[in-house]
Amino acid sequence: MKKVLTWSVIAAFGGFLFGLDTAVISGAEQSVQRLWDLSAFEHGFTVSIALIGTVIGAMFGGYPSDRIGRRKTLFWIAVLFLISSLGSALAIDWSTFLIFRFIGGIAVGCSSVTAPMYISEISPASHRGRLVAMFQFNVVLGILIAFVSNYLLQDVNANAWRWMLGIQAFPSAAFLVAVLFIPESPRWLIFKKGAIEEAKNILQQINPAQATAELQAIQQSAGRTATGERLFSRKYAFPIALAFLIAFFNQVSGINAIIYYAPRIFEMTGMGASAAFLSSAGTGLVNFVFTLVAINVIDRFGRRRLMLIGSVGLIITLAIVARAFYLSDFGGFIVPLSLFLYIAFFAFSQGAVIWVFISEIFPNEVRAQGQALGSFVHWFMAAVIAFSFPYIAGTLGGGNTFLFFAVMMVLQLVFVIRLMPETRGKTLEQEVVPNERSAHDETPQLAQKGSGTGN
Repeated sequence: MKKVLTWSVIAAFGGFLFGLDTAVISGAEQSVQRLWDLSAFEHGFTVSIALIGTVIGAMFGGYPSDRIGRRKTLFWIAVLFLISSLGSALAIDWSTFLIFRFIGGIAVGCSSVTAPMYISEISPASHRGRLVAMFQFNVVLGILIAFVSNYLLQDVNANAWRWMLGIQAFPSAAFLVAVLFIPESPRWLIFKKGAIEEAKNILQQINPAQATAELQAIQQSAGRTATGERLFSRKYAFPIALAFLIAFFNQVSGINAIIYYAPRIFEMTGMGASAAFLSSAGTGLVNFVFTLVAINVIDRFGRRRLMLIGSVGLIITLAIVARAFYLSDFGGFIVPLSLFLYIAFFAFSQGAVIWVFISEIFPNEVRAQGQALGSFVHWFMAAVIAFSFPYIAGTLGGGNTFLFFAVMMVLQLVFVIRLMPETRGKTLEQEVVPNERSAHDETPQLAQKGSGTGN
């Protein structure tokens, strides 16, 4: 188990770079806007260019994962992060800056496909939720470090934004080296390479007592799979719908708009620039703490229960923020406190659950494609929200904007209650089926595919 933990931590470090790259722009975006005298459209495009790259990286991230393997894909992701951080920090003009931010976005998109999938494929079922959720833990740790770094560097000199973006080069280089010391996914070795002995050796390192049984289960699953299996077929309709919906709702909660524009949102409530930066760092800390809490309970409480609690909390906090903007009631720090609670509920539910859930609902033969689909929807919606938020908030006002997010969370609550299955403790060789209830189980069921006992 120690080896699995070490390998998972290394793979999850891609999430740290993901979070760092995602949030660091919040400290640099206003300086970049002033430096190159960007219009509102150009400004929105600058903030969202990394997300456009992320959408493309997510869309095609399953291809290298299947073609060259999970491990080699993680290595090249590290290379892209390194290139992006150095290039963005040293950019000489707006066009160059856009190119390197776009490259970083591709790395984020690929990371969100490959890292959770790799961890899920090497993890025992009893610990899979916690181990895969470490990816999200590293994401929020990266976000926290970005916010704190931005706060500390904001007054260093006229080129503070370059230091904010360039500091990512150090963890990128560390990730590049560390990923060389992890093994390949045994499931990829069996399904894509037919390397049975190599896969067996890795399974024995993961769990010697269950290695033979797990190998047989994976081989049985592979034996039932047609060559060149494609994701978009009728038999995968339900997991496709689940991946689409959980990724869609994750973003229409408004999370990335709040992370990207945190200082600006706090300034809208009357805070000074310095206080706004400090408050945004506070959201990063809350995100970190409650993700840590979720990691410790996700395998005990289950994915669905966390989503139920989080959905209710998000509805309430977003409604409070919307009310504050409608009434211009910004006294007593009502908006910062509500947004801190919002971040806490998000981290405890959607933040911790999404990558775990998507990595569990697709069968081995199409897991990379399914993970890529869920990641693509997630990042496509993130790009839309980030690109449109300045215009929407400026045109419709904060009240209408946050009310929209609250209504979306009401719809998410309906999705969780009516459709979302519980995947806690299930093997990757089981398939999800539509919501079925029994007297003994209040959660939607999972059907067994074969008699194996894989992870």
